[in-house]
Amino acid sequence: MLVAFEGPDGAGKTTQRKLFKTWLKAEGYDVVTTRWGSSDLIKPLISSRKRLHALSPDEYSMLHAADFRHRMDHEVMPALWAGKLVIADRFLFTALARDVARGVDLDRVLRLYQPLLWPDIVFYFAITPDTSRRRVATVRTPSYYEAGQDVTDVADPAESYQRFITRVIREYDALATIFNFVTVDAERSIADQHQAIRRLFRAGEQRPWPDWNAEVFADWLAARDKHA
Repeated sequence: MLVAFEGPDGAGKTTQRKLFKTWLKAEGYDVVTTRWGSSDLIKPLISSRKRLHALSPDEYSMLHAADFRHRMDHEVMPALWAGKLVIADRFLFTALARDVARGVDLDRVLRLYQPLLWPDIVFYFAITPDTSRRRVATVRTPSYYEAGQDVTDVADPAESYQRFITRVIREYDALATIFNFVTVDAERSIADQHQAIRRLFRAGEQRPWPDWNAEVFADWLAARDKHA
């Protein structure tokens, strides 16, 4: 089973993911987590390009897609095939929201992520742009790309972040409707959110496995056997 946690920065996804994982393990689940932009192969390249402020919107999109594919092939698919439950701290919807907010064509982004593996449940942690800005500001100054300064041309990181995260949340809200996300009110307390996630997970885990995911696994197995 694949469960994705999605939402803007400051929504509390990481906190809830850790609580959720602890609860699942206590319930007897074998749990694996994967985090956005964490591929051992691609992450160093992304980090070096970010430090230089050298990523165009298209290159930003393509490198994160490569990172995603590497983690899918080497972390997510093997874990799912072994019967484990995978929690993704951000999934492809992060790319759809951020890349489109940067002006990249949605169809182009979707093609980069083919073949698509859809999560069984997507928890969307919904907050307002003001809440996101306020929470992020309490712990750090937004970085260049986090603030969207590559596309806003605003020198002040805080002002740029406010503009950019408003675009990102607009895209997330549209995706939540299109893809039937399970929305969590992330303005509520941590405890209330965690209890809601438990309840919503119990309801969502009864959903049938999508047929199109079977096709993705067939392709992955064929590629794995070819390179064995």
